[in-house]
Amino acid sequence: MNKSKLGIIGLGVVIGLLLVYIVWQLTSQNYTYQGSLIDPPVEAKDFELTDQDGDIFRLSDQRGKVILIFFGYTHCPDVCPVTLSEFKQIKSQLREDAEKVEFIFITVDPERDTVDTLGDYVSIFDPDFIALTGERDELIEVWSDYGVYQARQEVTGAGGYLVDHTARVYAVDMDGNWRLTYPFGMEREKIYQDIRHLVQEG
Repeated sequence: MNKSKLGIIGLGVVIGLLLVYIVWQLTSQNYTYQGSLIDPPVEAKDFELTDQDGDIFRLSDQRGKVILIFFGYTHCPDVCPVTLSEFKQIKSQLREDAEKVEFIFITVDPERDTVDTLGDYVSIFDPDFIALTGERDELIEVWSDYGVYQARQEVTGAGGYLVDHTARVYAVDMDGNWRLTYPFGMEREKIYQDIRHLVQEG
């Protein structure tokens, strides 16, 4: 094959890639997010907590990934297991793109949610999910930064108490910006579409 033919092939490849990029840009600009959009985006507050392996986890170390954060607790009877089940389904839908997304569960009940308890709990849904705890003072600061409400409610029974808490999912983009929130009950497919778009955008 002579140089002129190679040049033509090379030019064709470049033009093809350019067309793909243009189509992607047009599609990206026309996309409408399904969750509650934070516009303009704000930088997600960094935090340092302890994961289920006893290691230090910093949100800022996750740049380059889309982050889904949910605040809950292991004794939660309904909202928390439903949300983590939905996380599992979203991860499955993402397929190979799942490696670009971190699913994080932060406790609102540090007195009962030890490192081991959190590890056992999230492994029921996916052992790669990250579960975080810390001293109550550390967690109070994180809860405050993300507008999370939590309050202990005494009940009769072996558990002793329940914890009322904010039941929203928080989405952070690959640049570390807080982009979206989702209320409990949001259709899983809509969340998936948003997360897939954030991955493509990144």
